Amino acid sequence: MDMKIKDDFVKLWKKYFKGAELPVVFYYTDNVKGVEGAKKASEHRCFICDLAKVRKGKPLAFGVESVACNGGKRYLGFTTEIMPDFEYFLSCGIPGRLDGERYKKSPELVKESMKKFKDFKAPEEYVVFKRWDSIEEGDEPEVVIFFAVPDVLSGLFTLAGFDEADPNMVFTPFAAGCGSIVHYPYLEKDAENPRAVIGMFDVSARPCVPKEVLTFAVPMKKFVKMVKNMDESFLITGSWDMVRKRIG
Repeated sequence: MDMKIKDDFVKLWKKYFKGAELPVVFYYTDNVKGVEGAKKASEHRCFICDLAKVRKGKPLAFGVESVACNGGKRYLGFTTEIMPDFEYFLSCGIPGRLDGERYKKSPELVKESMKKFKDFKAPEEYVVFKRWDSIEEGDEPEVVIFFAVPDVLSGLFTLAGFDEADPNMVFTPFAAGCGSIVHYPYLEKDAENPRAVIGMFDVSARPCVPKEVLTFAVPMKKFVKMVKNMDESFLITGSWDMVRKRIG
């Protein structure tokens, strides 16, 4: 990665979003030298909870054995398998056998929504997550993920559309927490005009983030353009200045 982009963003982030949390990035690799492996999964836990350490500055590498949730494995590209009776798990459950999350009204509706789901296979054995200030020269981030409060989110959302005529450059798909920060933005990375994803509406993942936080995940290709636009965007106006003062 170009270290100038890394340094430029840190300076601009402090200038316009002072006090806001630095983003996290991820990339796939077969070489995790120098990066600690996430603890091997021994019991079910949400992958989003595992990212708490990364958000505090600790890089972590995840392989298939360190992701405890079957959904997490799928959203990170480590498997295409779906748990048995998934359509009941996501909806009404099976009395006496399987509790349902009731995120969809019926098993039939789950099956219909699953037809629209696009799988991808992780290109390498591991996925590495690092906070922005931990990025090294040899790293090649695929996606940048912000854990953001509403004021910060409004700035990121507006910046994403600054140089676009399309009003839908940010979208919010129904997804697990890890789906909204890995799966969907990763699939956008090769698009001609990649979109950003607002997420973390997954009720199951909400306990793993502060109550006022959502996520904004953007492919690196789009993110670089956003950084280059910052100094000529709304961020230099008095309107943003009023918001900026609340962030710190």
